[in-house]
Amino acid sequence: MSAGVTSRPTGAATPVGSPAGRSVLEIAGLCVSVRGEDGEREVVSDLSLTLKRGETLCIAGESGSGKSMTALAIMQLLPQPAARISSGMIQLGEIDLATLNERQMQRIRGDRIAMIFQEPMTSLNPVLSIGRQLTESIEAHTNLSSAEARRRAIEALTAVRISEAESRLKQFPHELSGGMRQRVMIAMALALKPDVLIADEPTTALDVTVQGEVLELLRDLQREHGTSVILITHDMGVVAEMADRVIVMRHGRMVEEGKVADIFARPQADYTRELLAAVPRIGAGVGRRKSAEAERPGSVAVLNDLHVHFDLRGGFFGQVNRRVHAVEGVSFSIAPHETLALVGESGCGKSTTAKALAGLVPYQGDIVIGGRNLAGLGRDERKAVRRDVQMIFQDPYASLDPRMRVGDLVAEPLLIHGIASKQERRERVATLFERVGLSADQMELYPHEFSGGQRQRICIARALALRPKLIIADESVSALDVSVQARVLDLLKELQREFGIAYLFISHDMAVVENISDRVAVMYLGQIVEMGTRDQVFSNPRHPYTKRLIEAVPVPDPAKRRPRFARLDQEIPSSARKIGETPSKLVLQDLGNGHLVAVS
Repeated sequence: MSAGVTSRPTGAATPVGSPAGRSVLEIAGLCVSVRGEDGEREVVSDLSLTLKRGETLCIAGESGSGKSMTALAIMQLLPQPAARISSGMIQLGEIDLATLNERQMQRIRGDRIAMIFQEPMTSLNPVLSIGRQLTESIEAHTNLSSAEARRRAIEALTAVRISEAESRLKQFPHELSGGMRQRVMIAMALALKPDVLIADEPTTALDVTVQGEVLELLRDLQREHGTSVILITHDMGVVAEMADRVIVMRHGRMVEEGKVADIFARPQADYTRELLAAVPRIGAGVGRRKSAEAERPGSVAVLNDLHVHFDLRGGFFGQVNRRVHAVEGVSFSIAPHETLALVGESGCGKSTTAKALAGLVPYQGDIVIGGRNLAGLGRDERKAVRRDVQMIFQDPYASLDPRMRVGDLVAEPLLIHGIASKQERRERVATLFERVGLSADQMELYPHEFSGGQRQRICIARALALRPKLIIADESVSALDVSVQARVLDLLKELQREFGIAYLFISHDMAVVENISDRVAVMYLGQIVEMGTRDQVFSNPRHPYTKRLIEAVPVPDPAKRRPRFARLDQEIPSSARKIGETPSKLVLQDLGNGHLVAVS
């Protein structure tokens, strides 16, 4: 066993006043290899970096660049036996982590180096309470009693701004929101005050306001404890917001390294310039002219006083005792050739609204498509009208049957509606593949043989198969890398110009929304709080919630870094209410030229 393993008292805090510029972690010549069907290949090649005490180092790059594999190598958590460190040194203080066995690493993890993973729900044990998971981690690395470990756990939860910390110890992960679960993960990582904190895409799955709060929280905790942070992300706005230094990776290799201001102002590598050019920016879409076609009279779809409720059962007899008011009186219309963006945080009702429009959930109110109210139609008539509305989902892999060839998946809507002969369907699918930037030869492949961006293009081709008038894009680019996202958005715009499609574009990313939308509707707790043209909403937001959403977007420019992001004192209220208790109906006031804002 290395003598360095016990050189630091277990659980001891890193002094905030440690000498600036001193290295806490050094990596030299790191190579990580993965064994597959074609033999062994390197996924991280000859990587060297230095992390100074109290510094935030961002590792940026797209999927497959080797960012996460680097983090797993540091933590000695590479998937075994497929992956291994083939060469290199990982020096944490006086210890070379690459030489330690699993028993020795268990003493290092959590105590001196900790990690926050991207998806908190899969990182937390669903059958153990939050308190048990926190206290077990503390007890494993300290000599504290159960009562002292519990007190330390409460302090950690309080430090990450979780209200009623003591009562939260009894809760299970599924009882907390995504933002709360991520804060619990941060509390677990920081409970032992590690020297190094690795945060692997810690905000990717979070809403933009929760992301702002989590980033501000990391900064606060870093200032208080002097922790060094390695932040792994593909979001260049987050990089600009948080980094002191930046490493840009591609295909397992470092392509550029430097101070954050230099990387953004004077990028040297072509790939870095491409990455920065693809980032959507607030303000870039303001003033963009609305297409003349989108000004045409008439509507592709009209929603009038839409309500969607879900009953919840509880109690000893499992009776209905609460009701989720997911959508509460939503009304809007979408014109031909127009893109209406529906924005808001998780749980606001935007996806439920889309599912009601697509006929996937029961609803109350009126949905009129192509001048026909769905409420008065029979089954066959509804099926015919539904051809005009198609949907692109957030996760392209989950929405494609892995057992079917992609050509058959794109042809399936034509088959269901009995359109064209087998040969005509194949020809149409081949044309669609070419239209979305794929080749007809790829029709015989399976979903797993494509990248994420290519799979989303397949989903777009499938949505186009029936030549719909309206496509619902539900978070259709949120899971994609920034450059792939930019290409998919350009494709959607191009298809709209060519086929005259209207879009209902659902997203929580305000920068993306501003760059693609003609009109914007902002939802909060099942109701629309503001609606207007893109310029009205982004240049002159009037509702406090809209302002908060826009302010939460990190600006991809270190010179415009926010001094602080104001955190909410409590979680967003729930849309679930007792039976008979209904939410107050918001009244939208027209401020002029169709700019509608909710008034109290």
